[in-house]
Amino acid sequence: MNTQSVAPVTKECVGEEESDQRIDNFLFRRFRNVPKSHLYQLLRSGQVRVNGKRATASYRLQTGDMIRIPPVKVTEKNASRQITNIPGNFFAFTVLYEDDAMLVIDKPGGMAVHGGSGISFGVIEQLRAQNPGWKFLELVHRLDRETSGVLLLAKKRSALVELHRQIRAGLMEKHYLTMVKGKWRNAKQHVKLALDKYVTAAGERRVMVAAGSSKDSKSMQSHTIFSLQKSWQNFSLLDAEIKTGRTHQIRVHLAHLGFPIIGDDKYGDFEVNKRLARSGVQNKLGRMFLHAHTVGITHPLSGIRMHLQAPLPADLQRFIDSLEDM
Repeated sequence: MNTQSVAPVTKECVGEEESDQRIDNFLFRRFRNVPKSHLYQLLRSGQVRVNGKRATASYRLQTGDMIRIPPVKVTEKNASRQITNIPGNFFAFTVLYEDDAMLVIDKPGGMAVHGGSGISFGVIEQLRAQNPGWKFLELVHRLDRETSGVLLLAKKRSALVELHRQIRAGLMEKHYLTMVKGKWRNAKQHVKLALDKYVTAAGERRVMVAAGSSKDSKSMQSHTIFSLQKSWQNFSLLDAEIKTGRTHQIRVHLAHLGFPIIGDDKYGDFEVNKRLARSGVQNKLGRMFLHAHTVGITHPLSGIRMHLQAPLPADLQRFIDSLEDM
């Protein structure tokens, strides 16, 4: 059964991971169930705007750009099976920090940060609907739907601009905890690999390590520092510090090295994932083991250095406990 919903007017700030992407490709990925001809019409008519101005389809987005997205009719297949959050049925987020400039929450795994691709309400839409009196609320950065942990949002434009400056300057510190297949042996390992984006035949956005020379201007330079936390016979727990915020960076780096993240449905070991999904209650894992546990920033207004932390979720901690019992 197909149903139609109309996405509301939204404004979205472009993050580092979406920089240098054509705006038409940005819209195609956001609205996969909308005809491309309609999205082009929205661009031509000026209903989609960047920084308050018209943009051609070939315009390449830059970090900090503000995109206005008008109401769009989205066809949702099997709508009853969509993971959605709608007004009156809000998810209760754990707030890690809040003041007049910022809101920091512990995003649960399985929830998208914004609507699109069949999801009417993501984190940002829900928070705006919950707080209609807030004049400004934008995502500072993004997390993949399956990734849990620290998510920053700005409540003032000045805070957003400053936090994006820190990201571009490499001043924002981000640490993730991840469980990988295999026995990792190096206590600390720097991984610097250029990445290329591509789209599968099914229209899914993917990333791969760039072939040949990493000096290709179209490739994205990326840097991750992995530190071993603990290893078992078949699995290893790593801290991943990202020095660059590329799309799927940690996932692709680890898969390329032969240590895929368990539960990763794009770059992981599908046989291992299937086995874990069918395991007993104690060591069953139903999603990707990737958690943003610490973000270090300088407060955009006060200048005080802050370290924001989100504890490991119960499902991921339960999996670690199951390994300890083996």
